[in-house]
Amino acid sequence: MAQVLILETTLSLAPALHQLLARRRVAVERSAALAGECRTLVVSAQDEGQAGGMRGLAEKARTLGAKSLVVVTENAEHFAITEDMGGRVLRISVPPLAGSGPALRDSAMLYLCDTIAAGLQPMVAADPATGQLIDLAARVARTDVTVFINGPTGSGKEVLARKVHAASRRADAPFVAINCAAIPENMLEAILFGHEKGAFTGAQVANKGLIRAAEGGTLLLDEVSEMPMGLQAKLLRVLQERTVTPIGSQTEVAVDIRIIATSNRDMAQEVAARRFREDLYYRLNVFPLATRTLTARPDDIPVLAASLLRRHNLAGQTLPMISAEAISVLCAHSWPGNVRELENVMQRALVLHADGVITADDIVIDAGSCLPMMPLAEAV
Repeated sequence: MAQVLILETTLSLAPALHQLLARRRVAVERSAALAGECRTLVVSAQDEGQAGGMRGLAEKARTLGAKSLVVVTENAEHFAITEDMGGRVLRISVPPLAGSGPALRDSAMLYLCDTIAAGLQPMVAADPATGQLIDLAARVARTDVTVFINGPTGSGKEVLARKVHAASRRADAPFVAINCAAIPENMLEAILFGHEKGAFTGAQVANKGLIRAAEGGTLLLDEVSEMPMGLQAKLLRVLQERTVTPIGSQTEVAVDIRIIATSNRDMAQEVAARRFREDLYYRLNVFPLATRTLTARPDDIPVLAASLLRRHNLAGQTLPMISAEAISVLCAHSWPGNVRELENVMQRALVLHADGVITADDIVIDAGSCLPMMPLAEAV
């Protein structure tokens, strides 16, 4: 069954939309007739009129098993989204496409694709390398193997982990994430493994801990390379025996969880330097996945920029278009901070743009040197 079916008879942007959705690994089909099954049906406003209005169109969508319906009005004044029927029907107005250039350079197409795909494929992608990674993650998700995701900071490791969880048999169970680098060492053990009442000063009530909180689901150990050596031994036992012993208890409790670990470090070096247990590393590294820097997947830059703008644009405000020149500036940058740096730049662009268009001048990458600074005397 297709996730998205595009009725292309009167929708001129159907080929470009199909291309972008396919790059994002959404199962999409184009058809000149309403046939087959789908989760989302995409039609033009003209198709709605030919079907006898929304009632007739909704009836045809139901025959396809569609849970949502997207009605696209082309050549509108600006990009806009309205909801009907409790959100099951989206009406999306799309301004004229910017010339005959590629879909990856047209912000209206990028916004339309992101709106349709957001609930179907949360990983924003257009680059072939990212598409291959999504495909691999989907295959890994079919089993319960432990996954180790390695990659630079800000490159989407947690997003990929959530993708594995969402595509697995555990999707309806909890997804629990803990950043091992953000919690003090003296608290991490109790937070992970839980404790009994009175196990230590301040333990006024028992706590089952995050490992048991993830029962039936997935536990993400973010930046696991920062975990203290003493706790690594206890984690190894959880992986080997699938049991956990809370602090202050002598009783082991069985757990059914999948563990995904991430790190931005070279784990071979960490093991060689004896900062990370070799036996634990091999227990975690059953199936390795790796995220890339943003500059190594350049086709992801425009689609991520559009998705970030949609996320941060204030409700009720018109979503600004991104000029082709602005997209070129984004694609030319090396992005040492990866997606997090891109997110900062797009939030600045939302502040700086005028007349509904983000231009190249609104792309401020080095904020310290490009934005005007108020003298300290005036700032006080």
